[in-house]
Amino acid sequence: MRVHAEKIRAAYKHEGEIPSACDLKRGLRNADGSGIVVGVTSVGDAYGVDGDGNPIEGRLYYRNINIRKLVDRSFEEVICLLLLGHLPSADELAILKKDLMDLASLPWTSINKGGNIMNKLAAAVLGFYQHDEKPDSQDLEDVLRHCLSLIGRFPVWVASFYRGEVQKINPKLSIAENLLCMIRGGSDYTKAEAKLLDLALILHAEHGGGNNSAFVVHTLASSGTDTFSVIAGGICSLKGPKHGGANAAVCIMMDEIKSNVKDWSDSDAVYQYLAKIMRKEAGDGSGLIYGIGHAVYTLSDPRTVIFKKYAQELAREKGMLDELQLYMLVEELAPKVFLDVKGSSKVMCANIDFYSGFLYRMLGIPEELVLPLFATARIAGWSAHRIDELVNGGRIIRPSFWDQSRKYIKCKCGV
Repeated sequence: MRVHAEKIRAAYKHEGEIPSACDLKRGLRNADGSGIVVGVTSVGDAYGVDGDGNPIEGRLYYRNINIRKLVDRSFEEVICLLLLGHLPSADELAILKKDLMDLASLPWTSINKGGNIMNKLAAAVLGFYQHDEKPDSQDLEDVLRHCLSLIGRFPVWVASFYRGEVQKINPKLSIAENLLCMIRGGSDYTKAEAKLLDLALILHAEHGGGNNSAFVVHTLASSGTDTFSVIAGGICSLKGPKHGGANAAVCIMMDEIKSNVKDWSDSDAVYQYLAKIMRKEAGDGSGLIYGIGHAVYTLSDPRTVIFKKYAQELAREKGMLDELQLYMLVEELAPKVFLDVKGSSKVMCANIDFYSGFLYRMLGIPEELVLPLFATARIAGWSAHRIDELVNGGRIIRPSFWDQSRKYIKCKCGV
């Protein structure tokens, strides 16, 4: 059945104005763009303004610990922190690592070839449902086991889907080291590379309950469905270009700037090209400077600040300092371009997506793996939110929609 897009659009078009009494919250946001509080979580939280709404340097917390205090920890330690609420002792960490490696080494021989790696990752998670003894269990011990089994499997799946053959994990190496080995097909990595990838996993592991994929996880978990369906939903949400997929758009935009600006250190030339992008005369026609601005952070994204600090050493090692300086120049100029072209003085900063693609390029990781690696990190946070909803939820998450076919408003209570 083939129907023209305009006819489809007409079938869903709203008739007339939506009454103000409906108090419609598009995207679960208030009129000023702030998010609507729909739940409470102790897993993670992010701040970009103070109690009076004034811009502040961004802060990110995992289990009430500032992310800045976790940069010298390992991703494995952060997994324990998010799932169990505390940093592990040496013995606990050893047990966790062994459990993850044992779960990652479970027999697996089939690879669904072709297609997007994120889609294949979601399919693998759903398929793994069949291999669990109690896949539908809502018992917390079973759910924790479900989550750990998936966290352990993600690095193997991602590398296997990329290389087109089943990869094996080395129990003597960290998750970051294993990823570099499996993706590259060898053990030729430096300590600086392994540290940067481990840091990327830590910084991508969690971002509170208000981001789209975490909210999807809470929503699905509230329905009583199984862990595998919940995590697959998180993957599908993260794939969206308005969520995790934004880093790919940054890479494309920066490649265009590098091709069209001869002198990357010429701030006026870079400014003029950014203005063309914002006026929709260049770029993808969206008028967006990708990676600039964030729903929560204002003066700075703490993850970006940490990334830049650790990236300079590797950029120097890789001979990519000029390119890093270009990124930093775009970050500096973008707010001025926004003010001059749009006439808005909105406080904005570069978010983590702005630099993450470049950092993965320094590691020699292809663009198609950037988002799957994001998911490999974020499953730690998703798992914690899945358990959080089981412990503290109890009611299915179900907002109301205003139905224009009715002669009265039921926007407050639903049907």
